[in-house]
Amino acid sequence: MGFKMKVIDIEKAKKLVLELREKILYHNKKYYEEDKPEISDYEYDQIFVQLENLEKDFPELITEDSPTQTVGGMASKKFEPVVHEVFMPSLHDSFSDEELIKFDEYVKKIVKNATYIVEPKFDGLSVSLRYENGNFVLGSTRGDGAVGEDITENLRTIKNIPQKLSEELPLLEVRGEVYMPYDSFFSLLEKQELAGKKLFKNPRNAAAGSLRQKDSKVTAERNLDIFIFNIQKIEGLKLGNHKEALDYLKTLGFKTAPVYGDFQIISEALEKIHDIGNKRGDFPFQIDGAVIKVNSFADREVLGSTSKFPKWAEAYKYPPQEKEAELIKIDVNVGRTGVVTPTAIFNPVVLAGTTVSRAVLHNEDFIKEKDIRVGDMVLVRKAGDIIPEIVKVVKHKANSLPFEMPRFCPSCFSEISRQPGESAWRCTNTSCPAQLLRHLIHFVSRDAMDIEGLGSELLKQFVDFGMVASISDVYRLKKEQLLAFLERKRNEKQKLENSLLNKKKPKPSEKWAENLLGAIEGSKTRELHRVIFALGIRHVGKQSAKLLVEHFSSLEEIIFAEKEELEKIEDFGPVLSNSVFEYFRLEQTKRLIEDLKKLGVVMAKWGKKAIEETLLDKTFVLTGTLKNYKREQITDIIEQFGGKVVASISKKTDYLLAGEKPGSKLDKAKTLGVKVISEDEFIEMCNLENISI
Repeated sequence: MGFKMKVIDIEKAKKLVLELREKILYHNKKYYEEDKPEISDYEYDQIFVQLENLEKDFPELITEDSPTQTVGGMASKKFEPVVHEVFMPSLHDSFSDEELIKFDEYVKKIVKNATYIVEPKFDGLSVSLRYENGNFVLGSTRGDGAVGEDITENLRTIKNIPQKLSEELPLLEVRGEVYMPYDSFFSLLEKQELAGKKLFKNPRNAAAGSLRQKDSKVTAERNLDIFIFNIQKIEGLKLGNHKEALDYLKTLGFKTAPVYGDFQIISEALEKIHDIGNKRGDFPFQIDGAVIKVNSFADREVLGSTSKFPKWAEAYKYPPQEKEAELIKIDVNVGRTGVVTPTAIFNPVVLAGTTVSRAVLHNEDFIKEKDIRVGDMVLVRKAGDIIPEIVKVVKHKANSLPFEMPRFCPSCFSEISRQPGESAWRCTNTSCPAQLLRHLIHFVSRDAMDIEGLGSELLKQFVDFGMVASISDVYRLKKEQLLAFLERKRNEKQKLENSLLNKKKPKPSEKWAENLLGAIEGSKTRELHRVIFALGIRHVGKQSAKLLVEHFSSLEEIIFAEKEELEKIEDFGPVLSNSVFEYFRLEQTKRLIEDLKKLGVVMAKWGKKAIEETLLDKTFVLTGTLKNYKREQITDIIEQFGGKVVASISKKTDYLLAGEKPGSKLDKAKTLGVKVISEDEFIEMCNLENISI
């Protein structure tokens, strides 16, 4: 990485400096603020070093706002700003032994007998924790080093952050790195894939995104962890060096960074840094380098800092390991979202401490762009030391042929398709075994068929036990099956306990089975737009499903609609229209719908004409607690039949639907002369007595 670019003409240098700064600022925003990096850390470092070298050659081009002079992040406007009492700098990066030797020479000129501590460099999100009288009172992100974000409530969800210390120090402020362990990261990826969401690229990206959630419950579900690596400020105690400080922090209840040292000789520190690098595959969390720090706090004071970096510490960044391997074959698999993905299988190589022999090739365009062929010698690396990837083709095998994607799904053998403007090939068969679990989770979800008690974990077990092999099998479940399933699960859990303690086995819960079957039965009469949404048609969301039902008088009309008719629907473009058209032309779709009908799922509009005459163009305001319906259900009914629901009352309001404990809206309605109706009157007015919503 120690390249240096020589530019003779200052005008060319000025132009290049501006281009590099613009690139760095763009990628800083993607990395620090949006948690959506577009390039690897290694690629970013190359751009940054190029700018540093240019500014060294032309110091007259250095400005105060250059990325080389400022800390990368910015505080998000989603959270309250926190002004750091102690500046939170970043570290200067080194990429070679020679650079660290120069760092040592600089330190030893000023502090002759300085000793060093070496630590792993964690790849997460840097935070500050503030304690007053032993109580955790404030947690914030680094931001730009001077101003961060208040994320106290989210940080409280991390188990290894003590809420109360073992000693009541008047003031303690510490700095740490929040990270996501590999186990939590891969578990999260699996959940994202099932939900059809965009996957996080790496644990750092996942940790930052999880910590910046507005809902702390989401953060709590992500199983984040933290290492504390520095004391920012302390009152009530005097500490002499870094190792002493970390040892003390352990006694207070903090999880501290693993440290190695003291090293007075730089060669010994370098040996430890390389040892950590060779073993980084053994850590259960991501590191991207090692940090070398002067141990003594007094020595640190003498060495001082620049506007951006402390002069008493240096980060050593590990370059991504790259090795050549022979590409043996390209496997093609269908994922849970229906995307058919090619995977490279190559001779095993050791990268970042682990043996790898597979790398995802993403899509057809990626393969064509790099011209990857079976038999090639390819260059392989681990992106972020985690996910193997093919960097490039080193050499084609003689007489090799370009790779062609298959045209049939490897799981169910249905024909696969690629939509215009997309890079992925997809299997559109809703009964495809590889996609079954994801389709089931969507089908039973709250906005779809809303089958209470049938969550993702239970569905996964039903699939694993062979109880459900298609969407329609949900409606074939019997009480005896559920009791047998429950008994089997209990046997697995209690087998050891029963054999040791001779416990009597409890009877399976008939009530649980009856409740679940009742919820399944109740879902058979959901509104038609929810049934359509539940089918999981690509690009069809809740709103577009409603628009379909409003435009056509029955499901049969939707099934046989031509593309031209579909495109007449408001907000339906060619992509959405084509998706609906093609879905209902599939034989497996026709079989699924017929199957659901035979099993009792209602696919018609209930009392549409009568309700439409009552609600068309009417404005409703809701207040109080409803007995029979949730607010969103009442809103769905009103909107489905031409009315609308607004938040506040005015003279233009037609009805105030008042439940229990209605509040001030009732008084205002009476003052304005707005008609007030009860929930029972609404049900009678719309003839909903026999309709299950």
